[in-house]
Amino acid sequence: MAKITYIEHDGTEHVVDVEDGLTVMEGAIRNMVPGIDADCGGACACATCHVYVDEKWTGKTGERSSMEESMLDFASDVRDNSRLSCQIKVTGELDGLVVRMPEEQG
Repeated sequence: MAKITYIEHDGTEHVVDVEDGLTVMEGAIRNMVPGIDADCGGACACATCHVYVDEKWTGKTGERSSMEESMLDFASDVRDNSRLSCQIKVTGELDGLVVRMPEEQG
């Protein structure tokens, strides 16, 4: 279980417990965190779960896959720390993870 902080573009924070094995996107959806649409349900096919991983956590969330890189081409305001939250698996090592949502998805 990991405690993850989701921060909306306006600064509103949502701190939720997410079970190991779920994705950061699933943690947001199951806890009704606004700002992550997840239109494709986690299939890495829509880029509507775009997040910015806090700089302190980028080394622990892994690298983008080539498919994720391709999907991020459809996201707006992509940055070096941009990830699709459906591609980040939650483990105990991510306890304390902070992600921020862009102003808009897609």
